[in-house]
Amino acid sequence: MIAHDLITSAANPRIRAAAALRDADARRESGLTLVDGRREVARAARAGVAIVEIFVDEGDRDAALDPPGGPATTADPDVPRLAELAAGGTRIALVSRRAFERIAFGGRNEGLVAVARYRAPALSGFAPAGAAGGSPRPILVVEGVEKPGNLGAILRTADAAGLAGVIACDARTDPGNPAVIRASLGTVFSVPLAVATAAEAIEWCRGHGRRVVAATPQGGTPWHEATLAGATAILLGSEAHGIAPLWERAAGAGTITLETVRLPMAGMADSLNVSATAAVLAYEAVRQETVRQRPRRS
Repeated sequence: MIAHDLITSAANPRIRAAAALRDADARRESGLTLVDGRREVARAARAGVAIVEIFVDEGDRDAALDPPGGPATTADPDVPRLAELAAGGTRIALVSRRAFERIAFGGRNEGLVAVARYRAPALSGFAPAGAAGGSPRPILVVEGVEKPGNLGAILRTADAAGLAGVIACDARTDPGNPAVIRASLGTVFSVPLAVATAAEAIEWCRGHGRRVVAATPQGGTPWHEATLAGATAILLGSEAHGIAPLWERAAGAGTITLETVRLPMAGMADSLNVSATAAVLAYEAVRQETVRQRPRRS
């Protein structure tokens, strides 16, 4: 059995402090956030994120604190190894159902909620993932995304498609928001990520030789005809406002190379959800790279 504290009251100071982390100001002041769910906690720990404490729902006591085979022997990478975390200084608490519901993500109770020390890095610390042979892979640049679910889904797409990373420009939602973490399935901790202003992102693209391909309703090129593979930055603006004029001004000044692309819209809507657009363009980049690497027939 893993050593743990016992919390029965929803008014316990530790429960109140954890619940407060759903507020952006509390996260900014403390540098902490909530990580809700087994898979998400495990992925945060594997990524080297400091797990300060873990709350275990009393209904999950046996599986979490004394799992079959012993607390430190699970081979599933998406099950957090609580014994190892506890040995490293993470505080473990078994809490009543009422107290747990105060910090859990709505009705999606997976029995574990962690307090983690996490803040999305600035662009100066951005390190896009490399590709085999050293050739660059595309990154996603998302601007002014407001909904945590959209940002989380975009991070999940970047992870699934094997893109090099994500830059969140002028983000209107914090990547450390517990809802972003949950929507990303914890990939927010493993996908190279940075937050920046649009001006900083433009300068980064210039300095790193990234062509910018922006999705807009009136884009000049059909989405499948643009070159998306390689050293590109796939730019997606907010659904309400599109991309900032700063990008086109930078292109006009010769600071960056900018191409706009469009997706066909056959129905009444004039645009796709930003996370759906990200998925379409990310996988087109994957397709292009696959074709480029395919051996030519003689």
